[in-house]
Amino acid sequence: MEISVDAERLRADIERTGAFGAVETTEGHGRTVLAGTEPNRRAREYLCEQFDAAGLTTTVDAVGNVAGTWTPASADPDAAPVAVGSHLDSVPEGGIFDGPLGVYAGLEAVRALQDAGVEPTRPITVVSFTEEEGQRFADGLLGSSVAVGHRSVAEALALEDDDGVTLETALSEIGFRGEGLLAPSEWDAWFELHVEQDTVLETAGVPVGVVTTITGITHCEATLRGEANHAGATGMDDRTDALAAAAEFVSAVERAATEVVATDSESAVGTVGSLDVAPNATNVVPGTVTAGVDVRDVERESMERIVARARETLARLERERGVETSFERPFDLDPTPMSDRLRRAAHDAGAQAGLETLDLHSGAAHDTMHVADATDAALLFAPSRDGISHNPLEWTDWDDCAAATRVLAGALADAAGASRDGSQGGT
Repeated sequence: MEISVDAERLRADIERTGAFGAVETTEGHGRTVLAGTEPNRRAREYLCEQFDAAGLTTTVDAVGNVAGTWTPASADPDAAPVAVGSHLDSVPEGGIFDGPLGVYAGLEAVRALQDAGVEPTRPITVVSFTEEEGQRFADGLLGSSVAVGHRSVAEALALEDDDGVTLETALSEIGFRGEGLLAPSEWDAWFELHVEQDTVLETAGVPVGVVTTITGITHCEATLRGEANHAGATGMDDRTDALAAAAEFVSAVERAATEVVATDSESAVGTVGSLDVAPNATNVVPGTVTAGVDVRDVERESMERIVARARETLARLERERGVETSFERPFDLDPTPMSDRLRRAAHDAGAQAGLETLDLHSGAAHDTMHVADATDAALLFAPSRDGISHNPLEWTDWDDCAAATRVLAGALADAAGASRDGSQGGT
C-alpha cells in the first residue's frame, strides 16, 4: 500500500526536540539532554503533547519509560501490539538525530497510517526509553534493560549520579516517575529507526539500512603495576615502567583486532580507549596504569580471540617487563541477530515505496539489543553524513529521514496486520 509521511511535520518535531538542552556551537546543532534533567523534562512533555494530538494513550512506567499507544477501531485491543521507538536523552554536546529520529519517526509512521486510512489489527505503541546513552545513572540502555527484566526496578531507581541524586528522585522531580512497567515480552514485534553512525549507507548511496546483527560488546579493564620512581635518578635498566608496558599492550590489542579483520571477520574492532596513569607526573616513572578495552563484533568467536590475545599479552609483559597485571571483564553483551520476518517486512516496504534498502550490521549498541531478548526485533538505519555522531556535526538529510520513515511505516503496517479495507495483512 502507498504510505506517505509528512516530512515537514517530522522535521518540526526533531528540530523542536533539538532545542531542548541546546548548546552553543560554532558549527552544527548540539544538545545536552541527560536523563532526569530540565531539558529532559521538556522533551518528554513535548512528546506527550504530540501523542495526545495524534490520539495515542500515554503511559509512563516506574523507570520513566514513556509509551503512546494507538488502538484504532480496527484493532483488537487485547492483541499483542507492535512497538516502535528509541530514546530522547543525549550525550553531552551530542547531535539532534541520535534517538529523537527513532521516536518521532515512529510517531510519524503512526500518523502516516492514520492519514492513509490504514486499519491495523493490532495496536501500535510508540516508545521512548529512559537513559539509553548512560551519561548520568548507568552504563547505557537502562530503561530497556529494566523493561526486559535484566535489571530490577528497585536497582534502577537506586542508581545515583555523580552528585548522589538517585534516578528515583530525578524522575520524581521532573514528573516522570510513573507506575508499572513496559513489557516487551508482550509485544508482537519491535522496530527502531536510528542514524547509522557510520558511512556504509552514505558510501553506497542507499537511503535505508536494514540491520542483520547488532554487534556484541565486551569491556575489559587491564591493570599493570610497576614501580613509581624518580625519572632522573632511576637508570633505564632499573625501571619497572607500567606505562611503557601499557604502550605495548595497546599496540597488541590493535594488532590482534587487525589480524582478526584480515583472517576472520571484517567487522571486528578492538580499542584501548582509556588510560589511567599513576602518579601521572612528568618527573616520575609511572607506577600503575589501568587500561579500558572495548572489543566488538557480530561474531562471538572473533571477540574471544581478541580478548584472549589481550590476556596473553599481559602474561608476556609480566615475564619480560616484570610488571604485575590483572584483567577484569565487567561488561559483556553477545551479538544480537535481528528477526528475519521483520527484516523481510522492512525490505518489502522499501520495495513498495520504490526505495533501495541495504543489509548491514550495527557497530553500536541500541535498546533493540535488550528488546530482542524478549520479542522479535528489527533495527533500521538512516544515513549519517561522514559517519559523525555524538557530536553537534551529526547530520542526516531531511529527505533521508523521511525516506527511512516511509519504510518504517510500511513495515509497521505489515507487522500490525494492516490493510485499507480491514482485511488482515501481515506475515
